[in-house]
Amino acid sequence: MFSVTVRDHMMIAHTLRGEVFGPAQRLHGATYVVDVTFRRAALDADGIVVDIGRAADALRAVVDELGYRNLDDEADFAGMNTTTEALARVVADRLAERARAGDLGDGAQELAGLVVTLHESHVAWASYERPL
Repeated sequence: MFSVTVRDHMMIAHTLRGEVFGPAQRLHGATYVVDVTFRRAALDADGIVVDIGRAADALRAVVDELGYRNLDDEADFAGMNTTTEALARVVADRLAERARAGDLGDGAQELAGLVVTLHESHVAWASYERPL
């Protein structure tokens, strides 16, 4: 399996529901480094997994939808505990929609899947993997 990874970052604000989160139950900010790894079994006719520029642009567009917002105020997240794991899935699903819409180019139709990893710090991160 071949893979290509692109990276960006985003800053959000949110609260987390549940005693397990301790002080994170209060409004706080989080800065995530966002890695997206695109996978496919064989390279396309150009010898690539995906156009890196288009992949980076698609990730930037998704990050722009989420960044600098209090997720508690966003209708898309009503009733959702916006944990790092849950946000990784949101980013993955939004990127999958962009791939299906053709934003990553024609060659991206053969992508097998992607993995989104949100790094909370240099010692903690969470990922979500999905097929395409």
